[in-house]
Amino acid sequence: MKLLLFLGYLLVAAPVAAQTKIKTKVKTPAAKAPEVSTATVARVVRTLAADDMQGRGTGQPGGLLAAQFLASEFTRIGLQPLPGLSSFEQTFTAYQTQPGPISVVLNGRALAPGKALVQSGQPTLTWTSEDAQRPTVVVIGPGEDELRKFNKELLAPQTNTLVLVDTSQAKVFEKVANYLGHGTTSMEKPGPYSTVFILATAPATSTYRISASTTSRSVELRNVVGLLPGRDAQRSKEYVVFSAHYDHLGAIAPVAGDSIANGADDDASGTTAVVALAEYFKRKNDNARPLIFVAFAAEEVGGFGSQYFSQQLDPKQVVAMFNIEMIGKVAKFGPNTAFITGYNKSDFGPLLQVNLAGSKFRFEPDPYPEQNLFYRSDNATLARLGVPAHSISTDQIPTDKLYHSVDDEVESLNLTNMTAVIQAIGQSAAGIVAGRQTPTRIAPEPAAGK
Repeated sequence: MKLLLFLGYLLVAAPVAAQTKIKTKVKTPAAKAPEVSTATVARVVRTLAADDMQGRGTGQPGGLLAAQFLASEFTRIGLQPLPGLSSFEQTFTAYQTQPGPISVVLNGRALAPGKALVQSGQPTLTWTSEDAQRPTVVVIGPGEDELRKFNKELLAPQTNTLVLVDTSQAKVFEKVANYLGHGTTSMEKPGPYSTVFILATAPATSTYRISASTTSRSVELRNVVGLLPGRDAQRSKEYVVFSAHYDHLGAIAPVAGDSIANGADDDASGTTAVVALAEYFKRKNDNARPLIFVAFAAEEVGGFGSQYFSQQLDPKQVVAMFNIEMIGKVAKFGPNTAFITGYNKSDFGPLLQVNLAGSKFRFEPDPYPEQNLFYRSDNATLARLGVPAHSISTDQIPTDKLYHSVDDEVESLNLTNMTAVIQAIGQSAAGIVAGRQTPTRIAPEPAAGK
C-alpha cells in the first residue's frame, strides 16, 4: 500500500516539480505540407469529361462551357487575372472553314462521291478546263517519294491548285478527307483561293468541270489563364507556367450510338492537373516566382491557343513551362512514373528529379521519340522561342486504342496513379518555383508541325 501511495505521489507531484525546477521546451509539430486534393482531381476530371461538355470542341458550345467552368475554378482558388486582363479569359479570334458539296466531271465522266475534296476560302467555285485562268495542276503519282508533294500550302491555299492523286495513294487521300471533313481552323482569314483534290489515275486531265462550296466563319476562342503572384519582388518577371489544353474533338462519327469524344485522358487529365496544382500552390503560399496556370484552347486544331498565349508575354521572362498532356493511365515504366518530352534539350528533367529524392516517383526520358511528341503539344511554341518548355505524360501512345475515340472516358483512367503524377509534378517543381533552380534554355531549332 505504501508503495502504491508513493507511486501515486510521484504521479501527482512530478508535474509540480517540473514546473518549479525544470523548464521543458514544448515542440510544436511541423506543419504538414499540402497535398494535391484527390477530391479536386476526381471532381474536375469528371466534370470536364462529362457528356454535358459535348467533347469540348473548338468553337462549339461545349468548349465555351468548359472554359467557363475552368474560370470558376480559378475564382474559387483565388488566382488573379493576368495584368491587362479583366477576367481569366484570354480571348482571340480564329476562322473555321467547312467544305460543302463538290461535284467533278473528269474527261466526260462524273466522279463518284468521296473521290474529290475541296479546301477553299471561296464561298463557291466553278472551274473548267476551258477557263482562261486555270489552276495549277499538281500530279501525285504512285510511290512514297510522291507524298512529299503534299504540303501545308495545299491545305492553306495561297493560289488555285488542282491536285490529281493516283488511286494507289487512296489511304493518304482518305486521311486528307478525314482532316478536311471535320473542318479546319486558322488564325488568319482564308484568302480567295482553293485546292481541289481528285482521286484518279494520273494524269488523265484533258478536260474537267468542277463546282464546290465552302462555308467560313469567325469564332471567338479563349484560353483560361490565372496568375499566382510571386513572393519575391526581385523575381516578379521570372514566370513559371503550368499548362494543358482543355479542348478536344467534340462530336465525331458515332460508335454504337455514342458520338461524343469525351477526351478524359486527352486532355481533361492534364487540365485537371493544372487546376489541382493551382490549388496546391495557393495553399502552400510560398512561391518566390510568379506562377501562371493556363488551359489552352484549340490545341487539337493546330495549337492556336498556345500560339496566341506566347505572343502576349516575353518568352525571355518565362523560366520554365510544365505542359501536362495525357496523364490518366499508367506509363510504360509502371506506377509512379511519367516521361518528359525533349528530355535531352535542357536540364529540366534532372532538376525535377532532384526534388523527388527519397520518393518512389521518377521521371523518364520520352520513350517514343519516333512520335515527335515534343513538337506535338502546346509546349512547342515556347520551346521554339528558347523556353525550357516540356510536356509531361504517361500515355503509351503507340498502343493507346482509346486515343481520339468515343471511348476516352473517365472510367478508363487510373485516378489514383493520376493523382500521384500531379503530386510528383508539384513536389518536383519546388526548386524552380522557389527560385533555387533555373533550367537551361532550349536552343532554337526548326521543327515539324503536329
